[in-house]
Amino acid sequence: MTTYRVIGKPAARADGRAKTTGAATYAADVHLPGLLWAKALRSPYVHAKILRMDTSRAETLPGVNAVMTGTDVTGYLQGRQVRDMPLLAQGLVRFAGEKVAVVAAEDQDIAEAALDLIEVEYQVLPSLLDTSDAMRDDSTVLHPDMLSYEGYFRPPTSPSNVFFRREYGLGDVDLGFSEADQVFEEIYTTQRMHQAFLEPRACVVWVDESDRVQVWASTKAPHLLKQSMAAALEIAPERIRVNPTFIGGDFGAKAVPMDECLCYFLSLKTGRPVKMVMNYIEEFGAGNPRHDSVIRVRTGVKRDGTLTAHQQDMVFNTGAYAGLMPLGFLAGVERIAGNWRIPHARFSVSQVYTNHVPAGYMRGPGEAQGSFAIESHMDEVARQINMDPLEFRLKNTVREGDVSPLNEHFTGIKALETLHAAVEASGYSDPKPPNVGRGIAMGSRPGGAGETHAAVSIRDDGTVLLQTPIFEQGSGTYTMLAQVVGEVLGIAAEEVTVEPWDTDAVPFDSGVAGSRTTRMAVPAAYDAALDAQAQLIQIAAQRLGGSPENLQCEAGVVRQMLSGAETPWSDLAAASPGGTVMGRAESKQVGQPEATAFVAQVAEVSVDLETGEVKLLKFTSAHDVGTVLNPVGHLGQIAGGVIMGMGYATMEELQIEDGRVTSLTFGDVKIPNIRDIPQLVTRLVDSGQGTGPYRAKSIGESPVLPVAPAIANAIRDAVGVRMRSLPITAERMYRVLKGQPIK
Repeated sequence: MTTYRVIGKPAARADGRAKTTGAATYAADVHLPGLLWAKALRSPYVHAKILRMDTSRAETLPGVNAVMTGTDVTGYLQGRQVRDMPLLAQGLVRFAGEKVAVVAAEDQDIAEAALDLIEVEYQVLPSLLDTSDAMRDDSTVLHPDMLSYEGYFRPPTSPSNVFFRREYGLGDVDLGFSEADQVFEEIYTTQRMHQAFLEPRACVVWVDESDRVQVWASTKAPHLLKQSMAAALEIAPERIRVNPTFIGGDFGAKAVPMDECLCYFLSLKTGRPVKMVMNYIEEFGAGNPRHDSVIRVRTGVKRDGTLTAHQQDMVFNTGAYAGLMPLGFLAGVERIAGNWRIPHARFSVSQVYTNHVPAGYMRGPGEAQGSFAIESHMDEVARQINMDPLEFRLKNTVREGDVSPLNEHFTGIKALETLHAAVEASGYSDPKPPNVGRGIAMGSRPGGAGETHAAVSIRDDGTVLLQTPIFEQGSGTYTMLAQVVGEVLGIAAEEVTVEPWDTDAVPFDSGVAGSRTTRMAVPAAYDAALDAQAQLIQIAAQRLGGSPENLQCEAGVVRQMLSGAETPWSDLAAASPGGTVMGRAESKQVGQPEATAFVAQVAEVSVDLETGEVKLLKFTSAHDVGTVLNPVGHLGQIAGGVIMGMGYATMEELQIEDGRVTSLTFGDVKIPNIRDIPQLVTRLVDSGQGTGPYRAKSIGESPVLPVAPAIANAIRDAVGVRMRSLPITAERMYRVLKGQPIK
């Protein structure tokens, strides 16, 4: 086993001092001379025609600099992949909260006062809120012009509310069901859920004196934002520069354009920089939450518990627009079921336009929903054939050499080892009191693909600078990359300063998403540090004499191994052009890695039969890992993911009445606090597998995926009740225990 000096050790957060002292600049903190504030007027109706709009009173309000409506931006559509979202409603609103006008004023109070002066007359139209209604052949098509939209994964041949449909799998599912002794079928549903980041979305846009479009935005994918804005505004991408800002949480949401294009037009109209900051009423009411879903699951099994077939039909309610999904569909769905050994499997995905708030990505997009269904259903199948769920899993868990139900082949599979680790650490088989249960769920997640760059500079004062196009969204990427550079150069991570580049610095960067950051960014930082090190050695060889092979570079000096003579990095850098030695590298990771990562979790709960309260007593999470680069950050990702999964399972939901979001504050949207968190136990299984120079594995999304089904399975174990809808609140639990329908 390799021993490392820097990686694998605790390290101070590279961004910690700036954030804790208030020095960190977020998008809302950016203040430029002449800055204007913009606010949007939003529709109160879920589906309506705009018959008349009068902005004259708002335009004459002192302090108002510009008012824009849909007529000012006719024909402009935006979206990260699918461009189907008008910047302002074009005579028609498709969800409650859609922007119909925007005001730019000297300050935020004036802008909000101006909104109250805008008169809008609507004609309310029938709405489509349920996906089953929207999917009917005779339903109103919400986007009759969709054939003209760009960016669909498969361009539609005729207008339809089902804008995305895909099937994938393995084998012959009909044959598999014919070979089964028993077939079980159920329907599972999941709710809409906001990402609940602490920093609401914000942006500042300025068309400067040289006609460059300067952007500061709360985004984790700056190059993709640049591309999206250029496509929507029909301008050259080179005109746009996205400048670095700190990000106050993301969890999948902040990779799409929101208000940036509107601010561009306002800046163009006024000649001044323009800022928009969403408040939390706007965030909860018109953001891009996790999709709600209806999932029909069908599984065939032999009497001895061997799986023969599995079919999963998933319908996702995308809402009014698809433009808030980075790929135009829920790519994470393709990751579910990777821990099961099923010879015949078929998965279908339908994404449907409705008159709900447009949905987007959230940690494990599509996976969290699909995993809840399959992991709950497999537990129920085991119980229905009178088999212990653990025994059932041990029999049907994927092994080395198996092909997953998604027709994927990975090496170094440690699914069983991870399951055993979770079972042992949780005390799964220990005696338990009445109404206490334990439930198991699993998942798997390979690291994603992407492109990034890095530069490592040794300066004439001996300091080390790491530059990256990645914007830190809070997961600790900068700390991890500083550790990698420190490991190569033989210095502490704290001696490496991390500086983000704007989008002019490199041709492209994929941004943070899809559990890909470790896989794509670590090789770039590693190779850039090696390049800088090699240059130092080359310069030292010229000064000290001898072969570069006889020189050692670490801890601030280059040493001649035979004589012991040393030269400080500062002297070598000073002898270089510009007083700096800079190493550069790029990393392009394509396709899937050879190894995936497994997670097994065990929830222990108690259920109060009188009130329906479900109390989490203990939660165990076991992970198949490679080299852990930052143990504190790694553990934080696991604990944070587990707690987020607990919120998804038991409390968090955007409440919607007649298509309008009614839970518009953190007081209404309950997220777990310290009193909700049980004992958390973590176990790591060293797989010896991974990607990059240190053979690491991703950890960003896998901790959240099996949490909800593990809790549902524990409830089934405790009181014999199968909960098939999320969230499992005390009220819903009470109704089920009393034999009443769930509202």
